[in-house]
Formats: sequence, C-alpha cells, structure tokens
Amino acid sequence: MADRYTQTHASRSATTPKRSGAGDGVLVVGLGRFGSALAATLDRLGQDVLAVERNATLAQQWAGRIPLVEADATNPEALEQLGARDFPVAVVGVGSSLEASVLITGNLVDMGTPQIWAKAVSAEHGRILQRIGAHHVVFPEADAGNRVAHLVSGKLMDYIEVEDGFTIVKMRPPKEMQGFTVEQSKVRTRYGVTVIGVKPPGQEFIYATPQTRISANDLLVVSGHSELLERFAARP
Repeated sequence: MADRYTQTHASRSATTPKRSGAGDGVLVVGLGRFGSALAATLDRLGQDVLAVERNATLAQQWAGRIPLVEADATNPEALEQLGARDFPVAVVGVGSSLEASVLITGNLVDMGTPQIWAKAVSAEHGRILQRIGAHHVVFPEADAGNRVAHLVSGKLMDYIEVEDGFTIVKMRPPKEMQGFTVEQSKVRTRYGVTVIGVKPPGQEFIYATPQTRISANDLLVVSGHSELLERFAARP
C-alpha cells in the first residue's frame, strides 16, 4: 500500500497545478456521482481542488481530467501524506459505505479541518455525521427528490429551498399579474411573496422594481415561504 500510494502521489505532483499555498482549496473524497460532479465543477470554475478515490477503476476513469490521488482516506496516515491538513474545506462524498463515510469524516475532524461537508443517504446517517463533527451534512438524493416533486406537481420551473422553508422559485406569472406592474399587482400584500427578478423574452434577468411591468411571456424569480409560493404558483 505504501509503495502504491507513493507512486500515485508522485504522479499527482507532476501533473497537478501548483497550489497557491496552504489554506486554500477543496479536498473531495469519493468520486461517485456526487463527488465526481462536485470535483469536476470546482475544477472547471478554477477552484483549487484535489479528489481522493480508493477505487482503482474510478480513479482511472478520472485520471487526467481532474487533480486526484488514489488513496484510502479511511487511513489517517494516507490523508496526512497527501496534505489534507492544508485544505480548509473537505467534502466527504462517500455514501454507499456508512463505515467508510464515518471513518473519513472522523479523520478530518481529528485533523481540525475548518469546514467539513459530508454526504448522507439517510436521516440516521446524517445524525451520526453531525455527532462526530461534520459541519454541514447534505442529502443529495432527498434534496433532488424534494425539488423535483415541487416541479412536477405544479407550475414551477425551478425550486431552491434555502433554509427553514425560505424558498426561491422560477415561474411564469399568473394571469392576474400580466399587464400590470409589480406594485399594481400587490403580490406581497395578497400572497406574502416577493418578486425578485424578471426575465423578458430574449433578455437577461433584471431586478424587479415596483414599476416593473409583467407580461405573459416573462419569467419571474420569486421568494418567500414554500407554502406561500405553492399557493401563489397555483393561481391561474
């Protein structure tokens, strides 16, 4: 294991852009669907990212596409050798193995990683991760299912729940708004939601003002509590 790790780490040093220094970057552990999408997006956005994957087949699939190390992150010595302490943010994308997820998260907690994001596949899994010290627990499958449920059951075109029910949606304007300004439609008074932005056809989104006039073909970005938004979106 030590010889294999040393060889992989040496390969990474020759191909990975030099980090700008300690205290920056994101460590992503696990290259399943969630971890690989996260790591690839961070890399595309120009973020300093390093992926860690112990499965040789997955590591080979992503070799040369993103900076990565083939190593077993359940082993604290492997994390130490790849410089995990230098990363202020770590994401544990391992979800299929509860034991591996907990061990990796625990290793990062012991290292004092300032921000640890961990994927959970169940409420029980999430509670364990929080108890051992994960700062943020995410439920990709549950969040995606919740979001899609809102989209397929109504007129919403996009749905993002921020926290404690506060939600932002993209939608078409109800008929009662069409042809009127935001002020004239009185949606905040009547429905308790706020029109944040408007996208006229063929144009960019603009911040809404009380004088912004809404047409039938506009797209609206609206915020408010999820229940209020559902009622507002149900308007004909």
